[in-house]
Amino acid sequence: MTGPTVEQTITRVHHEEWARLVASLTRRFGDLGVAEDATAEAFLAATERWPREGVPPNPGGWLATTATRRAIDRLRRESQHDAKHQAARLVYDDTPPPPEPTGPVEDDRLRLVFTCCHPALALEARVALTLRLLGGLTVPEIARAFLVQETTMARRITRAKAKIKAAHIPYRVPWAADLHERLTGVLAVVYLVFNEGYLASEGDDPVRVDLTDEAIRLGRLLRTLLPDNGEVAGLLALMLLTDARRAARVSRTGELVTLDQQDRGAWDRTLIAEGNALIRERIEAVAAGGDPPGRYQLQAAINLVHTDAPSAGDTDWSTIVALYGRLVLLDSSPIVRLNRAVAVAEVDGPGAGLAEIDRLAEALDGYHAFHAARADLLRRLGRGGESRTAYDRALALAGNPAERAFLTRRRDQLAG
Repeated sequence: MTGPTVEQTITRVHHEEWARLVASLTRRFGDLGVAEDATAEAFLAATERWPREGVPPNPGGWLATTATRRAIDRLRRESQHDAKHQAARLVYDDTPPPPEPTGPVEDDRLRLVFTCCHPALALEARVALTLRLLGGLTVPEIARAFLVQETTMARRITRAKAKIKAAHIPYRVPWAADLHERLTGVLAVVYLVFNEGYLASEGDDPVRVDLTDEAIRLGRLLRTLLPDNGEVAGLLALMLLTDARRAARVSRTGELVTLDQQDRGAWDRTLIAEGNALIRERIEAVAAGGDPPGRYQLQAAINLVHTDAPSAGDTDWSTIVALYGRLVLLDSSPIVRLNRAVAVAEVDGPGAGLAEIDRLAEALDGYHAFHAARADLLRRLGRGGESRTAYDRALALAGNPAERAFLTRRRDQLAG
């Protein structure tokens, strides 16, 4: 068997090292822009040199050294003030910089998340910036996640980085008094990182395990930081229960396998047990007079219903519809309503589900899952021509290879 190509190695190392490099450079130089640009330049250098010179024995170390030198070079070029001169002289000075307050958790990447999720930034800017710096997602990938134009997203990210620099927002996990005001953005970021890994919007790999694992790692750190917070527990449970199905999500031929067709024996029962325990704990807390469940706890509870069912036919869809009804009261976004409509179709029939989905056409016309769900319900109603048109629209928008393979087969079955 032949080993991975240099290009494949660079892709793997990018997945593994991007967030770590950006976080460590931000900690050292205190500038998100410098950290991101230096990291990007290091990977560009790798694409130019490794094919000629071979992959170094320690790719991560090579990238860290190269990125640090690029950051120092940039600061030297730009140095106009004493502070920048001091940063540039780091290349000659082996003395470590004085320690800075890091907050209650010593983790570079978690500090990066909290820095990007400062309340001085708009919520969407917090999420977008962290997806870029922590997940290494491209601007087009993030724009698709937000259903906005690429130029709009690029401006949003640029403004957020500039504001962090101008306001001297500290690179640390905040102390207890400041934690909760940033938590909403942090949870949203972690969940979007997880979702991008679980079903990647672009690229050859349908699943990016590096992102799902990183999101779960951050979820566990947040749980340690805030053990009594219901939404932290809910998000961790949601990710665990979803990730438990990973092995059954894509077939050996590279096609997406829908939940009703998955081999439930391939689900990770250890992760399911851990997620279930977190949800049961929250149910007990609410019953004892605690705060009512938030959006992540409700989504986790929906996943609990799925994992509790011995087979797809045993799924308690009525409970799922009821849970989505509560979720809509907290988050009435079109995507939440789309998911509820899919559940309604299982309880009241495809006609009822399609009626609800069609009300979302204007808001979700650029979202492939909207057209995929609509195509499936039209198929079930026997409206083959309309279904085929909807599948074509979904395929035009979908970037994940496993999802495209599934949609293509379903569409072609209609033609047969």
